[in-house]
Amino acid sequence: MVVLVVLAGCAGMGGNDAAKDSANHDGSGSNGGDAGNARPNDGTAPQSALVVQQRALIRTGNVTLTVENFGNTSRSLTRAARERGGFVSDSSQRVHRDGNETWTSGSVVFRVPKENFSAFFEQVKRAGEVAESSTGTEDVTDRLVDLNARLENLRSQRDKLRALYENASDTEAVLSVQKRLSDVQTDIERLEAKQQSLERRVAYSTVTVRMHEPQPTSDTKSPAEKSWYETGVVAAFLDSVDGAIVMLRAFVVGAAYLLPYLVVLGVPVGGAVLLLRRRLESETSAAPVTDEGE
Repeated sequence: MVVLVVLAGCAGMGGNDAAKDSANHDGSGSNGGDAGNARPNDGTAPQSALVVQQRALIRTGNVTLTVENFGNTSRSLTRAARERGGFVSDSSQRVHRDGNETWTSGSVVFRVPKENFSAFFEQVKRAGEVAESSTGTEDVTDRLVDLNARLENLRSQRDKLRALYENASDTEAVLSVQKRLSDVQTDIERLEAKQQSLERRVAYSTVTVRMHEPQPTSDTKSPAEKSWYETGVVAAFLDSVDGAIVMLRAFVVGAAYLLPYLVVLGVPVGGAVLLLRRRLESETSAAPVTDEGE
């Protein structure tokens, strides 16, 4: 019975944590104001200033560049990010085509340590012609403080539940403690994942660079795009000579292909024609000659 009462108390504490979490997200501004009014009375103003200096800030930057060569610029910025302790978290590119002309566009997402964010952001803007740039800051200090408080509360509950689990004697109490302990452990792991995600985003700022090469706008046409009357006289003559050479070559190659067939088929056909001709001549000479006087 005592075990069940303690379990009910732990569940109530978990519910209060959830309610506090909702209240913190819905009314963080008013709570901050109340805290600011109360702290001067208990002499914690220097501590508040220290907390402000250590605010947890997520910094992000976005830059759109026109570059001469997408690949070269991407590699150059990647080296710069690595030299500052950063890395590439995501990248994509697309090759556009218009006739015989191509150009590339895409984006690269860099993660750099927060202390190197400003220097790297300025270096990115010098890598090409800036079409658009922006920065943003998100203060997640209150969220991290809230997560820490909730985690401490849940870990305290977990320790108490483990002690109850070791001392539980009947099956019903063991099952109840085990279920509650599993729920608390799940909540702890979920909040720890959130906490680690926020801490990583604070430690490493994000810079998204969108780059595109200028689209070619050549006024010259390719030979395939020109009309016949736009061709020069000399070019037309050379094209005609090339055409005649190609035709002559085709004739010679065709004759070379046909020669074996002519030899194989020409002998019997020629023999048959010769025999037929001799037969006609013999028939003509054997025919009786009629006297014109008769």
